[in-house]
Amino acid sequence: MSFPPARQSLLAALSVAALAIGPARAQEAPEQIVNAMNKLWGSHAGFRANHAKGVVVEGSFTGAKQAASLSKAPLFTGAAIPITVRFSDATGIPTLPDGEANANPHGMAIKFHMPDASEFDMVTNSLKTFPVATAEDFRDLLIAISVSGPGSAKPTKLEQFVAAHPSVPRASGTLATPSSFARETYNGVNAFVFVNAAGTRQPFRFRIDPVAGTDHLTPADAARQAPDFLMSELPARLGREPVVFRLMAQLANPGDPTKDATIAWPADRKLVEIGTITLTKAVADSADAQKKLLFLPTNLPTGIEPSDDPLIDARTQAYAISFTRRSQ
Repeated sequence: MSFPPARQSLLAALSVAALAIGPARAQEAPEQIVNAMNKLWGSHAGFRANHAKGVVVEGSFTGAKQAASLSKAPLFTGAAIPITVRFSDATGIPTLPDGEANANPHGMAIKFHMPDASEFDMVTNSLKTFPVATAEDFRDLLIAISVSGPGSAKPTKLEQFVAAHPSVPRASGTLATPSSFARETYNGVNAFVFVNAAGTRQPFRFRIDPVAGTDHLTPADAARQAPDFLMSELPARLGREPVVFRLMAQLANPGDPTKDATIAWPADRKLVEIGTITLTKAVADSADAQKKLLFLPTNLPTGIEPSDDPLIDARTQAYAISFTRRSQ
């Protein structure tokens, strides 16, 4: 059986992820995370285990030429690169109202269609830091939530977990519902490493800033919105005008931790604009498009490498497992 080039690329990415998982690692943390999500939010055929509800749009990325001093990635030649972008609500519930608190954090995942026909995936969301530092802790957090419903004995498993992990309320305390996907800041909570032509290595984190500025609703205003207001507002906005974001990189100083996504680097760390994201249209069939999309955090171009953050590989494995299940 033969497949079109795009499908071959997807199958190749899945093969790499499958090799990383391996049969001996079945039921380890990434798979247990997906199992816990399916238990917490239910299994919904054809949908992601998390960030199930989304909308897909298209546009281009133009790298800043000055970014070439940081990285030899072909992103930074100044040429426009086509991109496919999926915005999403949190949880694995595809019918969750966009204004519900549990729809936070909202996600923005980007697939860059590189000139050599390869792909580069970037996965960001509106969290400033991640709630926990390891896949095992994330699994345990999800399990604690699932067994801490109304009527659970006090202190609940979730209350016990949060007491032992102050990074959880620290991460969730900054969340709010945006008035539009185009009016939210999205963060790459995991550290990556730029490598330039001279071999110089620079740890960094991605940040995506809306040119229109951030705009958040109060909980009361969010609750009054239509159930799909974010999903419908973005295509309508793109029908009137492009949506533009600035892609930023926060550069780490020597000694800044790169393996713990719960720790934000100090605000005085250098922030560099490395390109412009311009979204121009919604895809014709968003529901069909997002079923075929797989974003893998380890799908990186030459000139960008993973850091020692263990969540990067765990996310790739969990996303591959979720994709395989929803494709069956």
